[in-house]
Amino acid sequence: MHAYPQSHPAVHMSVSKPPPPHSHFAPPPDSSTSSHLSIPPSSSTPSSPAPSRATSSAPRSLPPPSPVKISMQEHFAINVCPGPIMPIPQISDFFPRFHDFPMTPPPPREKKILKEPDFGLNNGGETDGGPGERQEGADSDDDDETYLGTLEFTLLFDHENNCLHCTIHKAKGLKAMDSNGLADPYVKLHLLPGASKANKLRTKTLKNTLNPVWSETLMYHGITAIDMTTKTLRLCVCDMDRLGRNEFIGEVRVALKKLSKGESKRFKMGLERITQVCNINKETVEQGTPVAEEERGRILVSLCYSPEKSCLLVGIVRCAHLAAMDSNGYSDPFVKIVLQPDMGKKSKYKTTVKKKTLNPEFNEEFVYEVPHDQLAKKTLEISVWDYDLGMSNDFIGGVELGINAKGVRLKHWFECLKHIGKKVEYWHTLTQQGAPPEAPPQ
Repeated sequence: MHAYPQSHPAVHMSVSKPPPPHSHFAPPPDSSTSSHLSIPPSSSTPSSPAPSRATSSAPRSLPPPSPVKISMQEHFAINVCPGPIMPIPQISDFFPRFHDFPMTPPPPREKKILKEPDFGLNNGGETDGGPGERQEGADSDDDDETYLGTLEFTLLFDHENNCLHCTIHKAKGLKAMDSNGLADPYVKLHLLPGASKANKLRTKTLKNTLNPVWSETLMYHGITAIDMTTKTLRLCVCDMDRLGRNEFIGEVRVALKKLSKGESKRFKMGLERITQVCNINKETVEQGTPVAEEERGRILVSLCYSPEKSCLLVGIVRCAHLAAMDSNGYSDPFVKIVLQPDMGKKSKYKTTVKKKTLNPEFNEEFVYEVPHDQLAKKTLEISVWDYDLGMSNDFIGGVELGINAKGVRLKHWFECLKHIGKKVEYWHTLTQQGAPPEAPPQ
């Protein structure tokens, strides 16, 4: 055996294998079963002596970090800058009006009701007009009298000329229909029943206003006393739209039986949304209104026998509410007159053609040279036609005046024979009378 000198004591050191590289899939080594080399002391403590044994106290090494599990929502919510996790922005942050919780609805808009004492209204919105109409000074400064607005107009029935004068004054507080908060209003008039293009009248359009002032007078010709008891005037306020369809704002209706002969009556009424047109039509039909004859229209004829020239002067003044014969909803009317028994070419006349209208105005006069004593044996046939280019003309309606006529037609003929030298005018309703079995040549 060899003996070691006592000056060199033995030092026992345990050397362990180097730890494997850290992996997320491998479990960390157990520090209790493995020994490591002691970590040398830091340079900050140079005076500390070196350890003499492996069993000397040494600081433990930290375990490798374990993987952190977070949700996908938190992953996308982590801000780039260090700090707390920021919440995900909601769509309600960008659009405050969208809420995911119930909101208290705003209080409803208060509607102010028209009161009769405020405007002096009688019988559902009527005001008596006259030379000194006092309703102009009774206007309220509040534009919100009704939700849709109010309309002011005046009606006058001229019994002598069978005309209904409709003066549209103004509207106030109309509902905004355009994106700019305004409207382009106009007023459209119809006679019910039988609303069509034949009895449609319209005012001019005013741009960008909710308080338009028209001061425009529209006239209905051929209105008889019977019409005043059975007809209803409908006034619609609409908004004109060039790029689309015109929009309906509101309407008012007035029964013409409320008007007196020669009396001008002013109205100020709140606009309403009324769509019950069929009910009024049924009520009028039940009363016995000749709807079939009304659809053909009327004609204003003047007769005068001139003793100086020994001739009969027949004037075709105008037509009203003619039936539409073309696809565009209008007609191209003209009038033919024939004095029977046939006197050859001198007994047939024809007016000019008026294009695209259902209320033509002719104002043409024709002369028949016939003795007064033979006039009682004659019959004047008047017919209204729709002119068609390249096709046969369409018959609209006709009327016969003579000794064999009845009612107003016979009365008109007798007054012409009785009052020599005086012009007598009458409105006559067009009927199927006078229609030929086949269309006449052009």
